Amino acid sequence: MNTAHPAHQRTAAVVGAGPVGCLAAIALAHRGWQVQLYEGRSDMRLPTSKAVSQQRSINLAISSRGILALQAISPSTAQRLLQAVIPMKGRMIHHINGKQESQLYDKDGQCINSIDRALLNEELLQEAANTKNIRILFDHKVQNVDFEKKIIGGRNVRTGEDASSAFDLIIGADGSYSVVRRQMMRVVRMNYQQEYIRDEYKELKMQPGRDKDGNPTFLIDPNHLHIWPRHSFMLIALPNQDKTFTCTLFAPSAEFDHLQTPETILAWFKLNFPDALSLIGEDTLVKDFQRNPRCPLICTKSRPYHYKDCAILLGDAAHSMVPFYGQGLNCGLEDVRVLDALLHEEGVSSTEPPAHSSTNGSDEKLHRVLDRYSENRHEDLIAICDLAMDNYAEMRHSVVTPMYTLKKTLDTFFYKLSARKPISLTALGPYLSRTPFPPGEPTGWIPLYTMVTFRPDISYATARTKAAYQSRILTYVGWIGTTILALGGSYLAAFLMQSARSW
Repeated sequence: MNTAHPAHQRTAAVVGAGPVGCLAAIALAHRGWQVQLYEGRSDMRLPTSKAVSQQRSINLAISSRGILALQAISPSTAQRLLQAVIPMKGRMIHHINGKQESQLYDKDGQCINSIDRALLNEELLQEAANTKNIRILFDHKVQNVDFEKKIIGGRNVRTGEDASSAFDLIIGADGSYSVVRRQMMRVVRMNYQQEYIRDEYKELKMQPGRDKDGNPTFLIDPNHLHIWPRHSFMLIALPNQDKTFTCTLFAPSAEFDHLQTPETILAWFKLNFPDALSLIGEDTLVKDFQRNPRCPLICTKSRPYHYKDCAILLGDAAHSMVPFYGQGLNCGLEDVRVLDALLHEEGVSSTEPPAHSSTNGSDEKLHRVLDRYSENRHEDLIAICDLAMDNYAEMRHSVVTPMYTLKKTLDTFFYKLSARKPISLTALGPYLSRTPFPPGEPTGWIPLYTMVTFRPDISYATARTKAAYQSRILTYVGWIGTTILALGGSYLAAFLMQSARSW
């Protein structure tokens, strides 16, 4: 007679039902965990919630890292979302004189993709709701977490009722102002840094035009990310499925302070963005500028990201970055893929671990997973946060300088000499669902943007290290070329002087 007790299925509490939290919940549910997904806001799929969600409509640029993470965890969701994106093959630079200049992202035509934030979140939320092991608790604000007793306490904001429940693992995916992170800082010696940069952003809208038949049409090329670089500030525009563009103005706070009246707003845009003003329209610009909020840009860094075998931070809760590399979303989704791959490597079960794999009630395998994540992921996250900040200077100023053009030309030339075909996400997917990243450094010359955006098999830290080495080579080549030109110019001048004398 078998008297063994049935195995206890372990429970995960995921806090935050944004894209990262939803994907984390789906990943654990697919591994057999019971998941409770906590969200402080109401269900964004409801009509009453859509007006609120649309207030934060800044577009997201999803690229290879995010796509591969979705494919590794939920292939069907990835397939649906890819049908709703608009591919952008490069930057379209709008000069002050009205000239437009296309700068392609990749020699092989690889694209980043504009996607609506709400659409992405709703698709992942629906997938989570359709997954049998997941229970979603909307309007539930987490108030406290007891990591030793493994109990989460929260309040239903609609009813005012307090409730608590047990968990085996808690995942904080609740954004830059994470409650889970604040609770962890009470029990973990966590290094934490928060910085508001000097700039803020404001969103504007470019309405569609009309074709000869009266149908909506894009006013500018939808297959580019449009940038109006103006040295210390910039305007960008990303396409939407309804033929509109979401425009975002990034500028120092002091610059926004001067733009208070319709007259000052219009005069400033006529001076700096005359072509954008004609596309947006004066009335629409003034209305959006005065109605839409000024939003801060925040960068946060923390370490470690976990506590023992029971808690971990993912996405913006662990690392907020400025949006200038388009990697905030992609990095957060990759966090989930990396954690899921580590769970696979360590063979962590969804049931209660056997006694021989536990020490003092702690699951050694799960503890090792979380420890490995904190140790190995940190360098990557610091790298991409710093790269995102560096890319702001490139987007608002460097892209129009001769030195940038020269370096980009050399970068592309050396990349073409490597003559390597683009990496297939389909081929990478199965491998990267089982391991975070391949060992070693990639061979050949690869531009930094390509490594960050189109090579999910290369970690952010590896990309930065390799790019720094390549940048030194480009600098040396530039100096050699300048020296040759200078010497050649001197000899030519001497020759012409001698010829003139002889004549």
